[in-house]
Amino acid sequence: QGQLVESGGGLVQDGGSLRLSCIASGRALNTEIMGWFRQAPGKEREFVVAVHWDGNRIWNTDSMKDRFTIFRDNAKNTMWLQMNSLKPEDTAVYYCAAGQGSPWSQPGSYDYWGQGTQVTVSS
Repeated sequence: QGQLVESGGGLVQDGGSLRLSCIASGRALNTEIMGWFRQAPGKEREFVVAVHWDGNRIWNTDSMKDRFTIFRDNAKNTMWLQMNSLKPEDTAVYYCAAGQGSPWSQPGSYDYWGQGTQVTVSS
């Protein structure tokens, strides 16, 4: 089995920053891509960003790429999402995911999911 554990969520003011972490274990380590999704209340799960295991290929969401940065350290089995200039509309549960499928922006391409971490941005 594979496991993903997120951390780093919390409450931040408009314009603030947060860094989310995701630690992978088991079979989740043997995946080609890792990514972040988010889901706000009453909305569908939304793709944020994904990175290939080599760390060099990244798939961004245009509306967030200037504020959100993804990076990973395979030696530490960890991926991070650095979020800057946060806005109230970024409030959501953020999920870490790992998988082998394509396209990277679709939830169905991922086999493993974390439990989610809440990010709340106050105005």
